[in-house]
Amino acid sequence: MDDIDRAILLELQTDGRIPYAELGPKVGLSPSAARHRLQRLIDSKVVQVVGVTDPMAMGRQTMAMLGLRADGDPRAVADELSHHDEVVYTVLTSGTFDLFVEVVCRRPHDLLDFVNDVVRPIDGVAAVESFPYFGIHTHRFLWGIG
Repeated sequence: MDDIDRAILLELQTDGRIPYAELGPKVGLSPSAARHRLQRLIDSKVVQVVGVTDPMAMGRQTMAMLGLRADGDPRAVADELSHHDEVVYTVLTSGTFDLFVEVVCRRPHDLLDFVNDVVRPIDGVAAVESFPYFGIHTHRFLWGIG
């Protein structure tokens, strides 16, 4: 990635739907050159262009991080959790927890049901600790571009 690639990514993070006719001149390229550059970044899997939703705006008012301890292979637990819509992402880690799992639910009661009725019964889950969110302070998607 060079400075032009980073400039393209910064523009997309401001407006992911910017037309190439506007993007090109903003980064010092023609529209077709900007399209070619972005396509190269997409093809090489350096970047994905996706729609990002706001769980709160979609009626999911309860978010939490779950810390899980596994008594076996935590990858099997992560695989099982990945099938549930409430799960935003899972992270394999080390230390006190083997997995961190971010979940979004409609209401606090739904979070309780998810933890007790879905997570705890999974084979390999030894313990679950829930860390409900009071609010999201910082949320960035600016990795490696400046």
